[in-house]
Amino acid sequence: MASIAATYARAFADVVLDTRADVNGALAGVRGIAELFTSSDPLRRVWENPAVPADQKHNLLDAIVQRESADKIVRNLVAVLINHRRVAFLPAIAEQVEKELNARMGFADAQVASARELGEAERRALEGQLEKVTGKKVRAHYGLDASLLGGAMVRVGSTIYDGSVKGQLDRIKEAISS
Repeated sequence: MASIAATYARAFADVVLDTRADVNGALAGVRGIAELFTSSDPLRRVWENPAVPADQKHNLLDAIVQRESADKIVRNLVAVLINHRRVAFLPAIAEQVEKELNARMGFADAQVASARELGEAERRALEGQLEKVTGKKVRAHYGLDASLLGGAMVRVGSTIYDGSVKGQLDRIKEAISS
């Protein structure tokens, strides 16, 4: 499954970048249709059912694309998935498209958990430090985790940077016990 999602994601990223399409718009369109596909059992049954004629599936797709104001390239991606009976992979492809476009454009997604809400200046400073460490432009997504007691924990890809009070206490505890 991962190779199928990666193959379609690479091809879609090629089209988006080669045609100089709006990257954020294309990404939002793929995400939106994938979320709709995931959340709507009737839509999933229609698009995955080989007994439903392709033109009916495409008419439904066209109505959704118009309602969502998605780009034509997003419509074409989903149409290809429907035609090749790969539409079940749409959610995985959407996730992989984001990773592929981020990698090609030099972005890194960072998940930031902090004990309290960070101010705008603190966010900018943290993002600046992360950009220095990763060498990439950082798109940070913030959340709260009261169990950290203070500080923040950041995840960039598979790397975790733990600057939380809880993490420091755990390291002290480990050092004392060994």
